[in-house]
Amino acid sequence: MNEVPSESNEGTPNVSTEQSATGHPAGDQSASVLKPLRIWPAVVLLLGMAIARFVPGMVEDAPIMLLMVAVIGPVILGGLIWLWWLTFSRASTKERLVGFFGALMIAGGCIYSLDETMIGPGIMMVAVPFGTAAFGIGAVLLSRWLSFGRTIIVLLLTLCGFGYATLLRNEGMWGNFALDLHWRWEPTAEELMLADRSDAPTSDVVSSSDEMDEWLTNPQWPQFRGPEGVSQQHGPPMLTDWSTKKPELVWKVPVGPGWSSFAVAGNLLFTQEQRGEKETVVCYTADAGKEVWAQEIESRFFDPLGGPGPRATPTLFGGSIFAQGASGQLQRLDAKSGEKIWEVDLREVADREPPMWGFSSSPLVVGSVVVVHAGGNGDKGTLAFDVESGDLKWSAAAGDHSYSSAQLLTLSGEKYVVMFTNAGMNVLDPATGESRCDYDWKLDGYSAVQPQVFSDGMVVLASQEETRCLEMTPTESGFAVEERWSSRKLKPDFNDFVIHDGHAYGFDAEIFTCIDLKSGKRNWKRGRYGKGQVLMLADLDVLLVVSERGEIVLLEANPSKHQELSTFQAIEGKTWNHPVVIGDRLYVRNSQEAACYQLPMEAEPEVLASTLSK
Repeated sequence: MNEVPSESNEGTPNVSTEQSATGHPAGDQSASVLKPLRIWPAVVLLLGMAIARFVPGMVEDAPIMLLMVAVIGPVILGGLIWLWWLTFSRASTKERLVGFFGALMIAGGCIYSLDETMIGPGIMMVAVPFGTAAFGIGAVLLSRWLSFGRTIIVLLLTLCGFGYATLLRNEGMWGNFALDLHWRWEPTAEELMLADRSDAPTSDVVSSSDEMDEWLTNPQWPQFRGPEGVSQQHGPPMLTDWSTKKPELVWKVPVGPGWSSFAVAGNLLFTQEQRGEKETVVCYTADAGKEVWAQEIESRFFDPLGGPGPRATPTLFGGSIFAQGASGQLQRLDAKSGEKIWEVDLREVADREPPMWGFSSSPLVVGSVVVVHAGGNGDKGTLAFDVESGDLKWSAAAGDHSYSSAQLLTLSGEKYVVMFTNAGMNVLDPATGESRCDYDWKLDGYSAVQPQVFSDGMVVLASQEETRCLEMTPTESGFAVEERWSSRKLKPDFNDFVIHDGHAYGFDAEIFTCIDLKSGKRNWKRGRYGKGQVLMLADLDVLLVVSERGEIVLLEANPSKHQELSTFQAIEGKTWNHPVVIGDRLYVRNSQEAACYQLPMEAEPEVLASTLSK
């Protein structure tokens, strides 16, 4: 019996007339439930992440809250991308669950694997934005691929985004809140310095004991910001045109991280730095940068903004060094040998842990007491310890956050300890700590800049928010305060300003500026030097600026215009430390190196030496 042939041609496959709307066979169930993704919300969120990250930094005079949008905004918008995926993307239920929980597992695993320096800002500014952006970008690019494979690839991209952060190490932030990122496997400047410690220059004998006594009796630069704490240098005239005769490098040595400046006495330089797990007060020779002695304590403070190391500058007084550590240890050391005389812990005395960016108050010695800010509760804000014994002599209430130091100001012919904190200004009797005036100014952030007097009874306070000029009028109990003006034309962060001939010169965020102290009006604003520091060469009417990247800039102290005179690159790396000039020597350091330069002078070397010896 013959078979009836099929109506279809032999070898031609049967094709089902039932097709999915996308062209896939109906039997392919995994494809039939997939739809193109609704991508416009993800595109909007991704654009929002880019705007939030980059635009605030472009806004001049941006308030601190707007700058924080660059940190927090991408994190929030990245979270909304995941919310879009779960609720509004048109992904299948399986894709939504696998994509969301898979991304969470990737994020958790990568964050767990981060270098410890990336915890905090590294998570918010690198890991989460990169990871969530990679998730969103992958979903947008693969939105029309109707296969579950798109979810797998999106997760692989997410792994790349989060995984990138695991390759990095954070060495703190720059002044514009950008992280100072390096590959995780690269040695740090501190590690290189410690590895080379055996080759570091040292000096067994600096000079005779009598000569050292003479230096320490009359130190040229005894404390933070110099003799009066105002960053004013007086000395012989120097050449301000360096086009033909540049500053000459005398020495350069690696140092441990820290934001201390120098105290200077004769041929002795004193500073603080971090060396591994030990916070260190160091004495170097001024002529060669050789280490004379180092006093170490077991302590290491680190914060994601400033990185590791001490923040304060040591103070010279009566042949002793007074040094405040970032974790709270206040020490008195013998300036000749570094031998410890006494030590107190501010954490115990003030009953508090270190503030967010460490104890930063450079000690102020007034008579028989050394004064520091601790920010403890009650009357434990500002503390004064006996110079000889280290016993607590008095304490006074103050705000809990300040990265400025106690300042000795002369008001109506009398000297007072003035402390500027996030709660305002306190004017204290140096002998008893009794308050003569409490000026309330609640800051949203913190204070980090020294109060200054520009004429009798006129005090200038500057913060990230604004600058205020206060008139201090004596009363029977202390002082009455009247605000003469306030201005947002000078808003320094941790960059102290200087006063010269009725004008203030300093940093308005990252741009250098000049304001009239009688009115608070801005004269000019130019010069992008980052979050640098400034020193007034008073006898020359010249400003010496060290930029955030270690460049030295000479500016004319001219209230009419911004005029650069000379520049040169002094050191490499982030530089927040205050410079020091003694005679014809410039001393500058940052968190990785210190250097001494001989500045070109108008006088001949013999005349200069004779002048400096007087």
